[in-house]
Amino acid sequence: MINATAHTYHAEPTEEALPSRGRVGMVCLIATEAALFSIFVVAYLFYIGKSLIGPYPAQVLEVPMLPTICLLASSATIMLAERALRQGYGVLFKGWWFLTILLGVAFLYATAVEWYRLIFTHHLTISTNLFGTTFYSLVGFHAMHVTVGLILLTLVLILSLCGYVPQAQSERVAALSLYWHFVDVVWIVVFLVVYVIGR
Repeated sequence: MINATAHTYHAEPTEEALPSRGRVGMVCLIATEAALFSIFVVAYLFYIGKSLIGPYPAQVLEVPMLPTICLLASSATIMLAERALRQGYGVLFKGWWFLTILLGVAFLYATAVEWYRLIFTHHLTISTNLFGTTFYSLVGFHAMHVTVGLILLTLVLILSLCGYVPQAQSERVAALSLYWHFVDVVWIVVFLVVYVIGR
């Protein structure tokens, strides 16, 4: 008589079932950056209205609607680029990716124009008053993240034009897209705090 022995096999999780290391790393980076942004936002909110000398926000700030639309639209274009690469449409990916970069550059240009006006027309610098200190710290911290994002996006575009970003790299492109979406979400918070609540 042959005794049949039942064996229980535990299926090992496949590599596809686990999130990629790049995505996990990006989520951890975003969590850290979100904590840093929270400090700047809380500081800005705490010091609203506490400047003893002008200029004051209501006197010098203009609501940056067009730059905001550009940056938020870039979230849609990078999502379309990511989808195009995943589906194997390389040319379409490059087009949407390039448009994302253009929208980000337009946002940064508008920030530079605003700062030029505030510094040279209204004489508001980071050392003028509490408003200047918190404004340039918060908005500048965000602008720095946009700059880093644009450098990375441009690098990916150059690599893709050289043929080094095939469909197989779509997961890495998706991880970078997460960072860009984070930058856009943070701007919504900054916009509300600085240009709506702070005025």
